[in-house]
Amino acid sequence: MGQGQSGPGPPQSIEHLSARLTQTFATKCYTPLELYCFKEVFRTLADHESDLKYWSESTLCRFLELPDDLNVGPIIFQLVSYAGAFPFPSQAPAILTNDALLRGITVLTGRWGKVLRGGKGGGDGGRRAWRREIWRGCSVFDRGEGPHGVKDKSNIVTGKEQERKTSAQGFAIDKPGESEEDEEDEDDGLVYSAFELMDAADAFKVADQTNILHAMIPSDNFLRLLQLLLLAAPLTPQESLGVYGVMLDEKRLSRLRETANCMLASFGVEKNPGISYKTFEKVMSTTMPHVLDGLQPLFEHFLFPKDFDLAKRKQSSSSLPPVHVPPTPTKELPPLEPLLPSEGDILDYAVLNQLSSFLSGNTLFRRLQPLYSGNNGFSMGQFEKTVFNWRAPSILLVSGTILSSHTKDRRERDFLDTLPYKRFHSSTSKGEDDGEGTRVTYGAYVPTPWKQTPKSCFGDSKTILFQLSPTHDVFPASTLDTSYIYFNRPPSGHTGLGFGSPLPSPTLSRRHPTNTPTSLPLSPLSLHIDDGLEFGVFTHDSNGGGSFLPSSLPMRGGVDWQDRFQIDALEVWGCGGSEEAEEQRKRWAWEEREAEARRRINFGTGDLEADRELLRMAGLIGQGRSGGSMG
Repeated sequence: MGQGQSGPGPPQSIEHLSARLTQTFATKCYTPLELYCFKEVFRTLADHESDLKYWSESTLCRFLELPDDLNVGPIIFQLVSYAGAFPFPSQAPAILTNDALLRGITVLTGRWGKVLRGGKGGGDGGRRAWRREIWRGCSVFDRGEGPHGVKDKSNIVTGKEQERKTSAQGFAIDKPGESEEDEEDEDDGLVYSAFELMDAADAFKVADQTNILHAMIPSDNFLRLLQLLLLAAPLTPQESLGVYGVMLDEKRLSRLRETANCMLASFGVEKNPGISYKTFEKVMSTTMPHVLDGLQPLFEHFLFPKDFDLAKRKQSSSSLPPVHVPPTPTKELPPLEPLLPSEGDILDYAVLNQLSSFLSGNTLFRRLQPLYSGNNGFSMGQFEKTVFNWRAPSILLVSGTILSSHTKDRRERDFLDTLPYKRFHSSTSKGEDDGEGTRVTYGAYVPTPWKQTPKSCFGDSKTILFQLSPTHDVFPASTLDTSYIYFNRPPSGHTGLGFGSPLPSPTLSRRHPTNTPTSLPLSPLSLHIDDGLEFGVFTHDSNGGGSFLPSSLPMRGGVDWQDRFQIDALEVWGCGGSEEAEEQRKRWAWEEREAEARRRINFGTGDLEADRELLRMAGLIGQGRSGGSMG
């Protein structure tokens, strides 16, 4: 390794090295059947110009079934054209020949992990390197700045103009110099590993030097990409994107755009014209680490084409060697269950896919069960009845509108009076406007079953707090304090349900009797919902120090806020399948039988011993049992 350039003779050309890498990818990253499918798909749909066979933008978009309403075709074509030039960014955008398209698919699906160091399955370093390639492929490039630091817009390279540039111009990210990229040089390990694989490691140090200084993903482009990523989130390799595209009626398209805008807000685009790599990597890695995962099955579609018939097999004329694949009968896949049994007031398909950007899709898609909805009654009694029997993780979602700090409504005023005197502005405030009337959505991932907490909280370090709108943000658990979740009904001293705040100590409770108003003990990072499920408050103190970590978004560094809101929707969804749902159904049935047994017992005869005997016969007392347990 690394000896190919040290001997006498001319250095290997880019074309020669690219061909070697393509051959390695083809033989080491794909099965013979997958490679054959890819070659046949390319050959069947390729355009011809002289002796050149290639794919155009329209062909790529049509094959991937990208919805026209998303207008994301040019962005995906640019991404694939960049990945097709790997590992030579100066050759981008590549003409999508058979070899270039294979290299692009290898990069975008993570198949490179089978031969390159730091593969996608090899830890966070591999994923970071992969995300870097995605960012590069979506970026546009500024050749420099005009006088006084003002950018010369005539030098912006975008869209089709970029495609006409010669290969010598390259990509800004490859220019070492006065930029934030110097701090992230280790992420080029993916490219360097490719040079090592080609026995050309020495060439890496002098390759792809360019004159472009700045790079970013334009906000509008990234918004369209986010919409596609949300739509493709539940996609499987043998599933067509068109299955989800046909579901995009006007209402769902609007919700998809709203959700994508909430995620885009995480990147601080209000103050920046685009998204730099440093911001991209920070936000992606901490608040939406799985959002790019939909690209993998989308491009795996090349390897599992729809309605593919091996009986029509013909020899490919690409530069790759032919492979022999015996005919295999195709099988019809059974139809998949719906992603959700039904949409809720908060959790619809767009929000479900948003959740999958930081929670594993394996615990969400086709596995959520509705446990509680405020439509069935905003009461903690109903909440406890429907949620506490779920023996698997669950997700709580709550939405509402920001309260006015000067409200005269008695109920709102009473709630605000329970909060600590020191308060921050809301997360949606601008200037003197404190965001009154703005809708916010918060939630929590609860990894353990719910229970009453008169003395101590429950939950563990896998508990997650998050905000879904108007800004997407995630607050993982801390180990400084274990006051993760509480649920207390009256007459406890600290009633309501919430996350992150400790329960009052017995000493504090004795000092402040229940008939004496005291402020809630809100932690620096906490969500509290009152015992009437009518009002909520989310507090974010950037200094941290509680059970959850403060925001890691660059735009929110050092920012404090407190959202005080009136609840308009509250839902809990169980994460599990049919087994968990059946277990819950059995527990509900058992409780109904116990309640019915109590109702049928004839008390009040005045004979206490007879009453106790009836309870024993009913199995409600004695033998270690009580009326509120199953054993």
